[in-house]
Amino acid sequence: MVADLSPFSPAHCPRLVVKVGSSLLVNEEGAIKRNWLVTLVEDIATAHRAGQQIAIVSSGAIALGARRLKLPKGGRACLEDAQAAAATGQIALSQIWADLLAAHGVIAAQILVTLDDLEDRRRYLNASATLDRLMGLKVIPVINENDSVATAEIRFGDNDRLAARVAQAAGAQGVILLSDVDGLYTDNPGRNPDAQLIERVDKVDAAIMAMADGGTASGMGSGGMTSKLEAARIANAAGSTLAIVSGLHENPLSRFITTGRGTVFVPEKAARARKAWLAGRLSVKGTVQIDSGAAKALADGKSLLPAGATGVSGTFQRGDVINVLGADGTVIARGLAEYDSAESALIAGKRSDALAEVLGYAPRSALIHRDHLVIL
Repeated sequence: MVADLSPFSPAHCPRLVVKVGSSLLVNEEGAIKRNWLVTLVEDIATAHRAGQQIAIVSSGAIALGARRLKLPKGGRACLEDAQAAAATGQIALSQIWADLLAAHGVIAAQILVTLDDLEDRRRYLNASATLDRLMGLKVIPVINENDSVATAEIRFGDNDRLAARVAQAAGAQGVILLSDVDGLYTDNPGRNPDAQLIERVDKVDAAIMAMADGGTASGMGSGGMTSKLEAARIANAAGSTLAIVSGLHENPLSRFITTGRGTVFVPEKAARARKAWLAGRLSVKGTVQIDSGAAKALADGKSLLPAGATGVSGTFQRGDVINVLGADGTVIARGLAEYDSAESALIAGKRSDALAEVLGYAPRSALIHRDHLVIL
């Protein structure tokens, strides 16, 4: 069966995010694969002329900068080397994109973000407005993580998930992850020759996640199949269709249109904007574990009541984002806490009529209200 490409056509996908991995852009010597990149830009320019608004999430700054600075281990020997390589490589990377797009009469813009820029609600809305204005002006934004200042605490860690978050912020209907793999397989094809490519995924559940391999084929990038599946989950929660496609060929986008080879992740339905933002968050302050009865209530659209909680972990304040774990420890929902962690621990498992006595004041009825909760 050939994958359904209609979600990615300009007619069905007015806005598209294309992510390009490091191993596709930069060779083992740390130089840009310019001949290949020219063919990708041809594909992007063709879609742009057809009326599609496109944003590019481009890796490669660290690998490119490490070569220029002659740093060991591709610039990843230590955080300081990675930051210096990113600062040096990013200016060169942006210039290459700008020059190649300009050859087709297209203006490029650069946007660098850290995790906090899309996790903080106000900054997320600012980024969304900037993307919307640029793309409305027919400018192609070239986006990367700001690795020159990012640390472990404020990093996306891979551009797969960044691409999904950018799609969410831009209101894009589609995301294409160009990578050194051509999709999701039933097993690692490098180890199992009988592994089969999965062409369509309707829900990223535990069975799909179990097929992931955390490594990368090239060893150059930071994302593996696990990060791509997490990206698919984020994109689908916002109503965006995501595809994992091989970039190991010239004109990879037009090749995908011709052959349909890849894995397409189809959303069930789009969440409201605020809930999609919650679903896509990568950092949380704590967790609440619940019993099976509470899990069913959440699935039915109810709020999370203290009686259904069986445990609380982490340190969080009222209004912080927390995960909800099912009885087996799997994350099943995410929302904004109505109580801080200390209060949540005190009232976990308590009936609503006992809360005032435990807390010493008239309580709120829910640990997480349904209006501030999203099922994952």
